[in-house]
Amino acid sequence: VITLLLQFKHADRASGKKLKADSPTLLILPTSLLGNWQREIEKFAPGLKFQIWHRSMLNAKAMKSIAADPQKTLADVDVVATTYGLVRREKWLAEMKWRLVILDEAQAIKNAGAAQTKSIKAIPCAGRIALTGTPVENHLGDLWSLFDFCLPGLLGTPAQFKKFVKAEDAKELSQRLTSLRKLIQPYVLRRMKTDPRIISDLPEKTEMRVDCGLTTTQASLYQTITDELAKALEDSEGIQRRGMVLAALMQLKQICNHPALYLKQSEFEPKQSAKFSELASICETLIEKQEKVLVFSQFQSMCHPLSDFLAETFGRSGLVLTGNTSTKKRSRMIDEFQQPNGPPFMVISVKAGGTGLNLTQASHVVHFDRWWNPAVEDQATDRAFRIGQKRNVIVHKFVCRGTLEERIDDMIRAKKQISEELFDSEGQIQLTEMTNDQLMKFISLDLEKASAN
Repeated sequence: VITLLLQFKHADRASGKKLKADSPTLLILPTSLLGNWQREIEKFAPGLKFQIWHRSMLNAKAMKSIAADPQKTLADVDVVATTYGLVRREKWLAEMKWRLVILDEAQAIKNAGAAQTKSIKAIPCAGRIALTGTPVENHLGDLWSLFDFCLPGLLGTPAQFKKFVKAEDAKELSQRLTSLRKLIQPYVLRRMKTDPRIISDLPEKTEMRVDCGLTTTQASLYQTITDELAKALEDSEGIQRRGMVLAALMQLKQICNHPALYLKQSEFEPKQSAKFSELASICETLIEKQEKVLVFSQFQSMCHPLSDFLAETFGRSGLVLTGNTSTKKRSRMIDEFQQPNGPPFMVISVKAGGTGLNLTQASHVVHFDRWWNPAVEDQATDRAFRIGQKRNVIVHKFVCRGTLEERIDDMIRAKKQISEELFDSEGQIQLTEMTNDQLMKFISLDLEKASAN
């Protein structure tokens, strides 16, 4: 898609035609993918003018300015990215004609009768693209809705389509599905990992950052910790200061995971943490594809709550491996997980499972929280990405926007461009050596970004 957008830009330049004010492309995404698209465009197409219209990237004044006069404010923009939720609420998006409307995770419009789906289909544009790894999540009606977005009328009316794919005779149904496949084939670019023609073109390991917000409770606790630290730093130095900083950093990371972890509560209510919501979204896709996942956390006390949540999501129990797991039980768990029909997930504390495990039945790895040292994360990822792995591995790294997690991730990603004095000999970030001002700026809460959904 990025290549296509670049082709448009080059074609416009070659013809000497200036982009019209009403012709940027509209990219509609889940909130968690906004940062990912921004990073990919910066990496592969820095010449594209990319504008994110969302509270996590723009203040309220800038958003209102664009909405008030989009043709003027977006005159030189190539791509505008926003979220499914905002499209449903913001009328101006449907009041200008776009060059393309592109949906990522397009299964979000699988329900043709939903208000969100109707809002998106009402946006005027010259062309449409739907990106999804799961075009059919529940039934063939999902596929009808996607094609109703891309090519209205191709699959008939909902009633006609439903009748067509419900033949009682198995042979007749097979013939009809073959006809359906032939009908949609010219409009589908399907990339299969098992296709020998493209396998060399696919990455063996794909790493992506999953941006999460903070709930109101998380944001309040986070702000309290940073305020208390700012006061305490005024009267501390040396070892006492280092200890205080490390303790506060650990507390902030706990809050980013779940308020109950910091408050030492036994009940981990999923709604109290945006990370739980993102984890559920990833697992819904895995259930459909019958794939397995490894979930890593640096907090041993986080592992069992995560396992309980995942068991409810998958409808099956999984495995938990921590420093308390005996060697004998550890070996038995690995054997169980490596069975094709074994448990769908394993939750692992990073220190206990960072090395020595062969878990190639998993094709997804989730880092629920970020380790200070990227090498430790890589070692954990390599439990799945190693000799014997027959599928591509996707690594999801959870980051809470507007918090120290986001800034740590930015520093790790840009490590080669950053002064080496911020890293010790083992590659870990030396946050305790920052000045008070540097530290508070690093950990301060950006409320607009953190609370944006």
